[in-house]
Amino acid sequence: MPEPVVLPFNNGVRTIYKRDALFVKLTADNGLCGYGPGAASEPMAEMMNGLLSDLLVGQEASDITAIDSLVASQGRGDLLLAYGAVNVALHDLIGKYEGCTASELLGGRKQEKLRLYGSAGMYQRPEEYAAEAAISAELGFSAFKYRPALGPEEDLRTVQLMREAVGPDIGLCLDAHGWFRMGDQSYTPEQIEQMAQEIKPYGITWLEEPLPPEDHPAYTKLRQKNIVPIAAGEHETSHEGFLSLIENGCVDIVQADVSHHGGLGSIKDILQACKKHQLEFAFHNWGTELETIADAQVGACFGKETASWLEYPCYEHRGQPILYPFPLADEILKERLHVENGDLILPDTPGLGVDVDESVIEKYPYKPGPWSTFEIHSPAQHLNLSGDHAKVWSQ
Repeated sequence: MPEPVVLPFNNGVRTIYKRDALFVKLTADNGLCGYGPGAASEPMAEMMNGLLSDLLVGQEASDITAIDSLVASQGRGDLLLAYGAVNVALHDLIGKYEGCTASELLGGRKQEKLRLYGSAGMYQRPEEYAAEAAISAELGFSAFKYRPALGPEEDLRTVQLMREAVGPDIGLCLDAHGWFRMGDQSYTPEQIEQMAQEIKPYGITWLEEPLPPEDHPAYTKLRQKNIVPIAAGEHETSHEGFLSLIENGCVDIVQADVSHHGGLGSIKDILQACKKHQLEFAFHNWGTELETIADAQVGACFGKETASWLEYPCYEHRGQPILYPFPLADEILKERLHVENGDLILPDTPGLGVDVDESVIEKYPYKPGPWSTFEIHSPAQHLNLSGDHAKVWSQ
């Protein structure tokens, strides 16, 4: 991005310096290629170019189940995280070879389009949040997600202004991951429960990650209060973690994405568990359009009652004056995805149904260093984020 984006919040400042993207390309001995989006960080790139490449080169690409098992047998969580991109690329490759969509390889579609929610709203004044929500609604999205972290009074005023701006029919999703990351101003569980009570009259679609993601008992306790729908999952690091969320009644809405949670097959398993327990699933999606279409290919295999929402970041370059610019997010594909009336219309061409433009590699060369930093005022801390899903921040 041209200039760092400086975002003050309660008891600190976040600075965004860049946005990274990572994708993997698989080439078969017949010349066909498959592509998959990955978790964008230096350790993941090193893992893909090193251990994962050494493990997979020469394997039979058509047997995805065998490759899944081979990677899982290594017993390494970081390897499984990196493998998610490869799993997507394998489905893209095999779909092209078989002449079918990735959805068909996963069992077939129940939906031909997926409902999107606009996503922006990051650490700003209440009036600015409200203006962004209105723009999102004008673009056709039936819900909007934002990230409040201004302190109890201003966070509540933000909800009030946003509801006034969009009217009664647009969903409002609060991504509250900042509430437990504000140093000594972080909200206590009691304050979070009080906030949930105060925002309830404004028809909240969900309250996302208001508590530390590893504290499943706290989520169960909050959800049992039945105040507003609770969402979480993007920071889970294992299939067992997702099963705990689902089976222990921690959430109403489960969140995950193909880039960070094992690829298409793994997400399908999570969706099946959600369906079994009659929970909704909302895709987390904070990357490029390659990630968006990969998420959609597996989401389409389930009904809307299960695969309910797909996140769609409202980057500034897309013609709306919100969030920050990330042109690579669109330019990674030779043709933009088809979005109509707030829905993503899935292509019916083989594999993922898109063509990747590899020229973005030279156009947007990688710049080392954290993509974002946090300065916490009290107690004084400097925190670096090297990837979007940094569950534990480094100092």
